[in-house]
Amino acid sequence: MIRLISIFFALGVTLAACGQSTGTFDGSSNGGVYRIGRGDVDKVQFRMLDSVNALRNASGQAPLVFDANLNAAAATHSRDMSIQNRPWHFGSDGSSPIDRVQRVGYGGTLIGENISETYESELETLAAWMEQPDTRRVILSADATQMGFAWFQEDNGKIWWTMVTGAPAVVPAPV
Repeated sequence: MIRLISIFFALGVTLAACGQSTGTFDGSSNGGVYRIGRGDVDKVQFRMLDSVNALRNASGQAPLVFDANLNAAAATHSRDMSIQNRPWHFGSDGSSPIDRVQRVGYGGTLIGENISETYESELETLAAWMEQPDTRRVILSADATQMGFAWFQEDNGKIWWTMVTGAPAVVPAPV
């Protein structure tokens, strides 16, 4: 129970520290649509990485680092989910998360994939992932050391988020 409280405290501190988001809201009747500008890509990605690492730290796990190949796999899947108009873990070509990370040249082990279809920000999406045991496990896995994170935003503001975690391949020591 203390661990859970620590996690939510860390998430709260992280969210509070972020202050105003770099995204903009268009003022629609549903409270606004979160829009990510072209110049906000790095800010959004690193805000997510920092928030994930704050949660991992609160649960006693080592921090994650970005991996370019995992980022590419996440970006490809986010766009593909938009084309399919459904959030699920299979690509329009039937590919699995394992297939996608292998296609982009990731030589490590896939730990897990989190996906979401929403109009919410990355931090609101992270909070929703932390509420579910299966997606929380992907974020807090002790086996994960690397992360890929990307999204695709449609013209109407809907965002398709994908987070992929992995661990580099273990190369046996020479004998």
